[in-house]
Amino acid sequence: MHHIMIPADKARQCADAIRFLSVDAVERANSGHPGLPMGAADCAVGLWGNFLSFNPEDPRWPNRDRFVLSAGHGSMLLYSLLHLFGYDLPLDELKNFRQWGSKTPGHPEFGHTVGVEVTTGPLGQGFANGVGMALASKMAAERFNTADFKPIDHTVYALIGDGDLQEGISYEAAALAGHLKLGNLVYIYDSNSITIEGKTSLAWSENISGRFGACDWHVQEIDGHNYDQIIAAIAAAKAETNRPSLIIATTHIAFGSPAKQDSSGAHGSPLGADEIAATRANLGWPHAPFEIPQEVRDTCQDRIDELKQNYSAWQRGFEAWHAANPDKAKLWDEMWNKHLPANLSEELLAVVAGKDGATRSLSGAVLQKAAALIPSLVGGSADLSPSNNSDIKGAASVQTGSFGGRNLHFGIREHAMGAVVNGMALYGCFIPYGATFLVFSDYCRPSVRLSALMQLQSIYIFTHDSFFVGEDGPTHQPIEHVASLRLIPGLQVIRPADGIETALAWQAALQFAGPTALILTRQKLPVIARPASFTPADALKGGYIVSTPDGSADVVILASGSEVHVAAEAALTLAEQGIKARVVSVPCLETFQAQSIEYRNQVLPAGIPRVAFEAGQGGSWGFLVGHDGLFIGVEHFGASAPDKILAEQFGFTAPQVAQRIATFLKK
Repeated sequence: MHHIMIPADKARQCADAIRFLSVDAVERANSGHPGLPMGAADCAVGLWGNFLSFNPEDPRWPNRDRFVLSAGHGSMLLYSLLHLFGYDLPLDELKNFRQWGSKTPGHPEFGHTVGVEVTTGPLGQGFANGVGMALASKMAAERFNTADFKPIDHTVYALIGDGDLQEGISYEAAALAGHLKLGNLVYIYDSNSITIEGKTSLAWSENISGRFGACDWHVQEIDGHNYDQIIAAIAAAKAETNRPSLIIATTHIAFGSPAKQDSSGAHGSPLGADEIAATRANLGWPHAPFEIPQEVRDTCQDRIDELKQNYSAWQRGFEAWHAANPDKAKLWDEMWNKHLPANLSEELLAVVAGKDGATRSLSGAVLQKAAALIPSLVGGSADLSPSNNSDIKGAASVQTGSFGGRNLHFGIREHAMGAVVNGMALYGCFIPYGATFLVFSDYCRPSVRLSALMQLQSIYIFTHDSFFVGEDGPTHQPIEHVASLRLIPGLQVIRPADGIETALAWQAALQFAGPTALILTRQKLPVIARPASFTPADALKGGYIVSTPDGSADVVILASGSEVHVAAEAALTLAEQGIKARVVSVPCLETFQAQSIEYRNQVLPAGIPRVAFEAGQGGSWGFLVGHDGLFIGVEHFGASAPDKILAEQFGFTAPQVAQRIATFLKK
């Protein structure tokens, strides 16, 4: 039996403190979700008070247990725990719940509040992020643990709710976790059978135990208010190292509230002053709002003191391990610091020097060199690696019981892939990537958005990037996808035109403190002819001059990716007609827009008509071409035919583009 740090009577006191901190904060804000914290407080105290390993004074300690509040609307549960267990989250921050400038936003935000492991709120995402963390932990343990000392031996926990399990992403992630037998994963399911509209039975009658059993999880069912059952279940889950664990804890939403317990009214609304008074009386809690009894503080401090002793013991063991294992120690330092070689640009460019080809193939070649130089780089595809060119050649696949490899297999699960990649990025140690066709970026878009919100170094390889996919037809031909990805703030969207730009796109992704979408072609592209003055630094500015006529230009043609070489050909055709065109490659609109006004004016001189050319929707080019510019693109879905036929039908050949531009200039 697990050593119980906090006995049942003291645990109940701590749980009640959490309940009323949550109730009082939601009431004061007149906004929030009191029901979940009230119902899940007993399980939370059981976990945090007896099992969870952490040090509030070193919140990024690599071997801490991770706690994910997947049901992020219950954020006051997490804020109360962080406050009581010694994190730098003062009581005044709890009083300022959901207010401007506070450290206690409505849903937990990674990087904003100390101790928050992941931004949660979009349901199901946290569930899948935890799977990514557990996978990263297994992979790190395989690399670093020795017979004498295990620097990585922690557990990933999450609190999940009905909403998490109704979202499809949780099924995808659960199936992957069960397949990989992630025995370091323990999820507590706060099963209160209430959602916003009422009882879950309105739309749900699933056998959750059966579902997770079918995914090869270890499943237990308990009374989520019975402390002995909570402790026993978590201990059994930790002891089950060959399967992920789900503890189905039946709870009462708004536990203790005479009028609101077990009602949807407690999900997302304050209880109200009268009901709070009645709840205080019902639970025997005589303390004023935000008052925490000294006994509760002492109980939590005792736990913190023990945890710090454990932390100190780990530090001593780690120092000895670091000294005794110089190769592993060097790898540890490189991976946790995401070390990049100083000559990264030269190394990556050498791979593609003089080579033509599809940018997906060129990317695959660059990836091999990047992986050889950067041990942190790992990833895989949603069952498309032969098409995405996303395998690290010579590296093993990560499979059940074998986590030393670098190639991940997500299965046909784009939703979960994005969130698992994010979980790995959150974990640290790894720079993860996930790959699929660009048209299926829709399936992982919520995860991509959260990558950007959290500023994670998640890399998305999106291949088959336009209607030039050809015969597969409109279902597989992205039209609006590049433009829609560019709408996500903080996402670096790069669409390279050839090998040089592809190598530099990978460099940009590896150096960027945020997520990157690499947009890559299926069809072969020629090497772009560049002026002798070109330097790689030019392309890293997001936009640069590819060719320019002597004297002043009559028009500037901007293009990205597979359209750059066509624009260059069109410029030659225009020159024969006496029209002087400058060609500008813009692999990354966001990066170009972030350059100085001086640089942008140098590339795009004022007063010269502008044309943008890209095989997709044109909304994102408006700020560069202006209201009187021309966009040549595709504002309709594609069709099933060979790519060269589609180019002619859609007006994408060099003569057609030159004709469009000449006509535009005559107006």
